[in-house]
Amino acid sequence: MTAQSLASILQKWESVIGLEVHAQLATESKMFCRCQRTYGEPPNSRTCPVCLGYPGVLPVLNEQAVEFALRLGQAVGCTVRSLSRFARKNYFYPDLPKGYQISQYEEPLCEGGSVSFYMEDGTSKTVGITRIHLEEDAGKAIHGLEDESYIDFNRCGTPLVEIVSEPDIRSPQEARRYLERLKQTLEYTGVSEADMEKGHLRCDANISVRPRGREEFGTRTEMKNLNSFRGVMRGLTYEIERQVGILEQGGEVEQCTLTWDESAGETHLLRTKEEAQDYRYFPEPDLVPLIIDPAHVEEIRAGLPELPAALEARFTEKYGLRFEDIETLTSDRELAAYYEAVVKGGVTPQETAQWVRGEVLRVLNEEQQKIGEFPMPPEALAELVQLVSEGTINRNTGKSVFDKMLQERLSAGAIVERDELAQVSDSSALEETVRQVLEGLPEELERYRKGETKLQGFFMGQVMRATRGKGDPQVVKDLLQRLLDEN
Repeated sequence: MTAQSLASILQKWESVIGLEVHAQLATESKMFCRCQRTYGEPPNSRTCPVCLGYPGVLPVLNEQAVEFALRLGQAVGCTVRSLSRFARKNYFYPDLPKGYQISQYEEPLCEGGSVSFYMEDGTSKTVGITRIHLEEDAGKAIHGLEDESYIDFNRCGTPLVEIVSEPDIRSPQEARRYLERLKQTLEYTGVSEADMEKGHLRCDANISVRPRGREEFGTRTEMKNLNSFRGVMRGLTYEIERQVGILEQGGEVEQCTLTWDESAGETHLLRTKEEAQDYRYFPEPDLVPLIIDPAHVEEIRAGLPELPAALEARFTEKYGLRFEDIETLTSDRELAAYYEAVVKGGVTPQETAQWVRGEVLRVLNEEQQKIGEFPMPPEALAELVQLVSEGTINRNTGKSVFDKMLQERLSAGAIVERDELAQVSDSSALEETVRQVLEGLPEELERYRKGETKLQGFFMGQVMRATRGKGDPQVVKDLLQRLLDEN
């Protein structure tokens, strides 16, 4: 479905969406055993009797996982229960060797809170948080290898937080923006790497539709396997269209669980109506209740870093940047820190934003690097930006110098001096070059005189070529205009 057709549907119908986000915690070990939390290791190489559910073994709670969950809860304004309990969620699937998952149910660690963010048009939105609770991950089923299915238990027992939102989301676009803000928050607080490609962040969605103006909710479906921002947008759009199509034809939506097939761009039925009692929750007998000291919660709250919303507000007030600049620069905490370090080198915030969003991010994308791996120190980029700002070199030359700085590990000043790249702003020297260029192009000059004024850009390019890019573009433009008018 196109964005336009979805917008048309949402004029008559309102979608009601709640997201259940599972984030893998950045702990050293698993939730209830000492096995290393890993990714990409040989299958079944990071397991033990505890995470494989052998008879007679006992779980021991990972303290760091609790700390991370509390940190996230404070970052989104949750209330922390002084006493919470673990429960067994019973279901059978081949990747769950115990036949149950240790989770939290009636008494979760964190409740309440909210996540606020901006939409692309600058309007703000707040989505309530129902609960944040701890649980362990299941293994990974791998289908289709040599027409067989395999199970890798390395992920079994990996610590997760499940973040359950209120049904406050009203469009796939809002769902994406909510997830982006949640991912930011997880990364800023150091709670999770939140790498969706590695399965660190996974999402299930509850979706229903209702005629606009109606208060009561429609019948919901649950959609699983939304493992990318693009998948969330496509999957929700597909399901909204499907439900509206059923209702407009006089049918009824059936409560069920669906899985999103990204390659086919459609959903498949997993199971019909399902409720919490189907999982036969009961208190985990091998773990004592988790008691949290309120003073410790306050220590965690006081130690939180500057969070995305606060950083955005500060960048707006301090640097006066455009919304799109702020959104990009604060998308990653390390990128924001790099940007600020460049600005501290004495260059303007606006110029710095252009270079970081342009050249720095271009290289990071091409090299598939993170900003922490970027080899150019902030002070080195600040020197280059200053040379461009003061007119020593023009922007195009600056981009060439930028690439040479990365290749040769030399400073901008050293490259400009060595290659004699300093910009020529002397109008008398440039005037002679402009005259020579025009004299060498009599046919084009005649066409310009006859009204083909678009050739001015061509002349500009030829003059800049003649100066090897060192001519001050504004001086060249003014000279060119004057000499063309004289002719």
